[in-house]
Parts: sequence; C-alpha cells; structure tokens
Amino acid sequence: MDFLEILKIVFLGIVEGVTEWLPVSSTGHMLLVDEFIKLKMSDAFKEMFFVVIQLGAILAVVCCFFNKMLPFQLRDKNKPLWKKDTLMLWLKVVVACIPGAIVTLLFDDFIEEHLHTPFVIAGMLILYGVAFILVEIFNKNKQPKTQAVTDITFKTALIIGLFQVLSIIPGTSRSGATIIGALIIGVSRPAAAEFTFFLAVPVMFGLSFLKILKFGFAFTSAEIWTLLLGMLVAFLVSMLVIKFLMSYIRKKDFKLFGYYRIVLGLLVIAWFVIKIFI
Repeated sequence: MDFLEILKIVFLGIVEGVTEWLPVSSTGHMLLVDEFIKLKMSDAFKEMFFVVIQLGAILAVVCCFFNKMLPFQLRDKNKPLWKKDTLMLWLKVVVACIPGAIVTLLFDDFIEEHLHTPFVIAGMLILYGVAFILVEIFNKNKQPKTQAVTDITFKTALIIGLFQVLSIIPGTSRSGATIIGALIIGVSRPAAAEFTFFLAVPVMFGLSFLKILKFGFAFTSAEIWTLLLGMLVAFLVSMLVIKFLMSYIRKKDFKLFGYYRIVLGLLVIAWFVIKIFI
C-alpha cells in the first residue's frame, strides 16, 4: 500500500468519524467522497468497507458510554449485580431494531442497486435538512415530554425504530432519521442523541456482519490493513465528535445541521448536473 492510498484511507476515516454521529449522513458523505478520491480496491470490497469502517465509530460510542451501556455492576458489591434501568433500555433498543432489521434483510440489495446515486443522496440531504429546520421551529419553546433516555417507553422506542427504517435510503442519515423521529414525538435532544448511540451498536454490528458475510472472509493483507486503518481513524475522530455533539445540543438546536445538509445537497446536484454537460 503506497503513501497516497494511506492518506486516502485516513481521510475516509476522518469523514466517517465526523459524519457518523452528526445527523448529516455518513454513508452519503462516503459515497460522495468516493467520486473524487478513488481507492485502489474492488467494487465489492469498497461496498463492504464503507459499512464496516463504521465499527470504529461504534467502538468510540461504547468507550464514551461504557458505564451507561453496561447492564451490570463491575465493582460495587453493595448494589444489585444487574442494572434494571439499563437492561430495560437495551430491551427497548431491541424493539427499535426490529423494523429496520426486517426492511434491511428484504430490500438492502435493491437499495444498493438502484438508489446509491448522487441525485438520490442529494435529494435526501435536502429533504431531511428541511425536516430538521421545520421540526426545530415547531418545537421551539415546547417542553419535551421525555427528558432522559431511561424515560423512553417501549412505544416510543418502536416509533423511533420505524423512523430509523427511512435511513436505508442513502443520504438520509441513520442518526438523523432517529433524532428527527424522537424530536417529533417529544423526546429531548440529549435523550434522542443518547438513544441513537445505543441503537447504533446492534444495528452497525449487524450490518457489518452481513456485509462481511456477503463479501466473504478471503481478505488480502492490503484489504485487512485498509479496514483496520480506516476503523482506527474513525474511532479516534468519533471520540471527539461524540463529546462535541453532546455538549453542543445541550445549548443549541439541530437547525445548523439542517442548513448544512441543504447547502451540501444543492452543491452535489450542481456538480453532477455540470458533470453531465461537460
């Protein structure tokens, strides 16, 4: 692997680490970056790489929220071994995962073949950018019904899971779809973000397993190093981005991300329209 390829992989890791947790569509950004930065890899490996690299970002979430995510006590013998609230939260995460798992298994190949296009990505960037702005305007001065992530009910979890189904379309953003859904039904921004983090763990491990299974386990040494480097960079960048996001949304709303999505979507459309006529 030459130095230029290493720089490309590092850049893709940075893009993944930044965009996985901000509601701006990591997959959309990765596919768009691929238009300008071509990696020397097969199409099959690239398809798998763009999903599996997200494991680095997921491990960052596990590190940042380790105590909250761990369903049992490690050291305190004066407390019950199992943490009831955390166990219940994981059960709600399972409920939220069911709709997405069904839709992914049924339609993933169709989506990959027909909807992974620049114009679909741009359209989703703009659509959900507008949605973020409208939801924040509608919720202005409203008190959220659900303040803490542990207060999320099974019904609320299922509704958020139904919104997550929308993220199967490239450019939507898994975190964006779940956060918008949570905000619409009265969940606070910090609780919506935290539940999205919890939800990402089984979802991304499951998607990565399916992609690796589809690709097969016959990796070359270069492909293994590509995956490991991409995941490492995504992990380190995600650690910083997660802390930034949780600090940011305690003080401000998501409208800035909405404006960003709209501007980026319009730029993407302009670029590919120009490209058609050049």
